[in-house]
Amino acid sequence: MSEPEDPERLLAEALRAQAVRAPQPARQAEPVAEPPTQHLAAPSFPAPAGYGLLSGADAGSLERERAALEPPAPSPEPSVTATRQAEAPAPIAAWWVLLLAVLLGLAAGAVAGLLTLL
Repeated sequence: MSEPEDPERLLAEALRAQAVRAPQPARQAEPVAEPPTQHLAAPSFPAPAGYGLLSGADAGSLERERAALEPPAPSPEPSVTATRQAEAPAPIAAWWVLLLAVLLGLAAGAVAGLLTLL
C-alpha cells in the first residue's frame, strides 16, 4: 500500500513544471542615464503608510537613522522644569485592621445567632 502524497509537495512540483514550460520574454537591458545609486534611491512611486519590511527598512529609514546618529541640536534656552511626585498615602495602622476584624467578627456572630434563634 502506498502512502498518500503530500499536497504541498505536489503543488510545488506542479508549479516547477509550469514554470519550466512558461515562455521567457526576450528583454534587452536598457541603459540607465543616471548612476545606479541615485536611480535606486529614488522610489518610482510613493509607498503606502506602514508598508515595508518588518525591520523597518523602507523609503525613509536611512534618513531616520542618520537623524538618530546626529547629536541633538542644542536648545536656545534650556527650560528647567521640576515635577513633584505626589506623596504616597501612609500605610494603614495595625489597630485599624484589628478593629475592622473585630467588627466583622461581631457582625458575623450576630447574624449566626439570629439564624439559630429563628
